[in-house]
This record gives sequence, structure tokens and C-alpha cells, in this order.
Amino acid sequence: MLDRDKIQELLERVKNGATTVQDAMNALKMLPFEDLGFARTDNHRALRTGYPEVVYCTGKTVDQITAIVERLTAAHKTIIASRATDEVFEAVRKVNPGALYRKEARLIIIGEIPQPKTDDKVLVITAGTSDIPVAEEAAVTAEAMGNPVERLFDVGVAGIHRLFENASSLFSANVLIAVAGMDGALPSVIGGLVDKPVIAVPTSIGYGASFGGIGALLTMLNTCAPGVAVVNIDNGFGAGFIAGMINLIGT
Repeated sequence: MLDRDKIQELLERVKNGATTVQDAMNALKMLPFEDLGFARTDNHRALRTGYPEVVYCTGKTVDQITAIVERLTAAHKTIIASRATDEVFEAVRKVNPGALYRKEARLIIIGEIPQPKTDDKVLVITAGTSDIPVAEEAAVTAEAMGNPVERLFDVGVAGIHRLFENASSLFSANVLIAVAGMDGALPSVIGGLVDKPVIAVPTSIGYGASFGGIGALLTMLNTCAPGVAVVNIDNGFGAGFIAGMINLIGT
């Protein structure tokens, strides 16, 4: 597995004469990527960034996904497969028996799940219960990066007292992810209460005039609350990743 520790170990073995330069070259030759014909697997990402490699499953065949995952396993301690189905999980589990499926998040975790690297937490909040799948994608992504994550669901503006009753969770978080469909107002409310960054995630939940999440997206982009950044519609992964990066700054 060609992560930082393994590369350092390999170089030490060359230095001590325990392995030859040619053998080391053979071990390193797949860096930074490997051409599978239908995909070029990035074997260098964890080494460059320190974060897991991610396979977006939608649009790929099951055979393509399993081939990519199998090759990436040789170069990464942790791999995330996003937007995965039951069928994809069963296929991945055949080549990686230890794979875990977080079905509500539609994520497969292959390899090690890192221990938290900080005591600072990411708080993932939803306006409604229907927003939970996108929120879970964000939460599990942040956890797979080594972040402590707390969840606070169904506290939208239609019953805003539910949010205020959980004020202690809001104020104790280092980064907040606010997931909302319908009118998309929740991130603005939260942004006006806290002194930490808020990542807003519009979802496609809502009636006809929500236009599949465009209404919530525009509301969030037009927020008057400072400190609110917005990702794309239903992009829980993107929100979890950027929140995780922010939370780990300085660790």
C-alpha cells in the first residue's frame, strides 16, 4: 500500500540495502496513476492530500467500479465509493470482504476508518427528515476523513423552536453543515447565530416550484448571513469533504 508510511519504509529499505533500487522502482512505477483503459486510477491522491480517494459510482458499470476499487486498494488505506447501490456493494464486497455499506448515505467505505484527528466537531443539520440521505452522505464523508461528527435532524424553520432548543450543539461545533430543500432558509438562520463557517447544501426535496432544488440553491446563494458557503444540489459529499478539511486545519 503506497501511502506515506509505506513509501518511507520502502526508501528506508533501499537505504539499508534490504531491497534493490529496481525492486523499489517496480513498487513505485504505478505512481501517480494507472491506466485501466476506461479509467485512470489516481494512486497518488492520499499521498498528495492526506484524504481518502473517492469513486463516484453513478454512470459506471459494476465491473468498472470493482476494477477501480481493486486497483485503488493497493495504493490507499481508505477508499470511499459514493452513490453506491446494493448491487454495487455486493460486488465490491466480493473483492473487499471488509467493505462497509452506509446505505442511507449511499456510501461504501473500503479499508481503514480513521480515528478522529481532532476534538473539534462537525455538526450536520437537516431542515427535514427527507433531507437525511444527503446529510448522511456529508456526515459519513467527514467521518471517513477523521472528523468527529454530530447529527441534528429535522429542525427546519417550519418549527424553528426545535433548532433553538439545540442551541448548545450549534455553538459547540467548529464547522456546521446545513442541509435543506423546500425554501432552503435554514442555513441563513444558522449563519446568523454562530461564529463558525456554515456549509449550505440545497436538496432536491420540495414541491413543483422548488424546481428540483434550484429554489433552495438560489435562496442559499442569496443569503444575507455572512460566513455561509454553498455547494451544489444534493452534494452531501462535497459539503462533508470541505467541512472536514476546514475542521482539520492545523491538526
